[in-house]
Amino acid sequence: MTLTLDLPKDLEHRLAAEAVRLGLPVEQYALRLLGDIPKTGQRPASGAELVAFWRREGVIGSRPDIEDSQAHARRIRHHAERRHAG
Repeated sequence: MTLTLDLPKDLEHRLAAEAVRLGLPVEQYALRLLGDIPKTGQRPASGAELVAFWRREGVIGSRPDIEDSQAHARRIRHHAERRHAG
C-alpha cells in the first residue's frame, strides 16, 4: 500500500534527523516505527523478546562512549552510595 502523509515541518525534521542518526533511509525508519506499534496488551514474554525490542528501539548500543558497562554501573552505584541526602 502506498500512503502519502503531509507532515508538519518539525515532525519531518525530527523523523529525518533520527533516520540519519540510525543510518537508515527515512522511508525505512518510518516503516520501522509503524511496524513497532504495539498491539493492545502485548508485552515481551521473555528476556529475548525484551532484548529484541531494545535493539529495535536503538537502546542497545546507544552509548558507544561506555566501553565497559559493568565498570560504568559500579561507578554509578559507588557515586549513589556516597551522595548525601539534603
